[in-house]
Amino acid sequence: MPLMKPKTEVGIVGYGSYIPRYRLPAREVARIWNDGEGSVPIKEKAVGGPDEDTMTIGLESARNALARAQINPQNIGAVWVGSESHPYAVKPTSTIIAEAIGATPSTQGADWQFACKAGTETIQAGIGFVAGGMAPYVLGIGADTAQGRPGDALEFTAASGGAAYIIGAAEESLAIFEASYSYVTDTPDFWRRPTTHYPSHGQRFTGEPAYFQHVMSASEIIMEELGYTAKDFAHVILHQPNRKFPERAGAALGFEKAQWVTGLLSPIIGNTYAGASILGLTAVLDIAKPGDKILCVSFGSGAGSDAFVLNATDKITEKQHLAPTTQDYINRRVEIDYATYVRYRNKLKMH
Repeated sequence: MPLMKPKTEVGIVGYGSYIPRYRLPAREVARIWNDGEGSVPIKEKAVGGPDEDTMTIGLESARNALARAQINPQNIGAVWVGSESHPYAVKPTSTIIAEAIGATPSTQGADWQFACKAGTETIQAGIGFVAGGMAPYVLGIGADTAQGRPGDALEFTAASGGAAYIIGAAEESLAIFEASYSYVTDTPDFWRRPTTHYPSHGQRFTGEPAYFQHVMSASEIIMEELGYTAKDFAHVILHQPNRKFPERAGAALGFEKAQWVTGLLSPIIGNTYAGASILGLTAVLDIAKPGDKILCVSFGSGAGSDAFVLNATDKITEKQHLAPTTQDYINRRVEIDYATYVRYRNKLKMH
């Protein structure tokens, strides 16, 4: 499959993130299930409060993206939300957010699903929508309040958070999309049936051939097709279900720690699933300089990866502090224990 390069240049006009304030330390999960701390994969994870869900997280991210974009929400031609934890089984999250930001009624709304890469799907489609002249702007969101079965390894990392991007014309953009590429196979490493509450996974199978084959193949192909090597990039963001996977993949691709450390948020806030890679991208955009070249690669179980190459423009520095930064949300934390986490995430069923 050839690279996806729009005939009309488009980019990111505004971006925003949101991370709930509550934090569950990994040592608390280990204390309950592992008889002590042992070896924990991350420091802590972000936990949505009792009044937070994918919609509220997506909405806060969208408001921050609008603050940076400085546009009339009535000009947003599509509002798309990618998630694997939509609050309703039958009722779109996108229409609620579109209504709340003032984009209705003359807009297109849809919810997207492809495990952890649902967020980058909305961006990829938004590029085509805007480049094709269908709308001046598209709002793409990736947000989750990820679930993990009590006692499962996922409980260490399954976190809450999200990011939003407004796609628009290149001349208005703080970063321009150079190209995109997708690598997809039927690799059943992670799944959840409609009738089950918690997902299942193939344990080690989720690493190889799932994560590494897709993330590294997508990265290698887009760089080769564009004639780039790791040294050409100021920053790289790889999907981060834990700390070890992106570190290993990044090193194998030739990236140095200084290139990926800013976007590696999973050790601090956990894996925000549909928002994981694009939340890492917000952290990079918060500190990027004009001319920086950025590689962002998502991964969704099932399985597939979307890769993007972006170039920061002169507009980035004037947009960065028009809304809270991702580091602002990381710094705003309230530690909770396991019992509070169980109550907030509704893991204790009363009927």
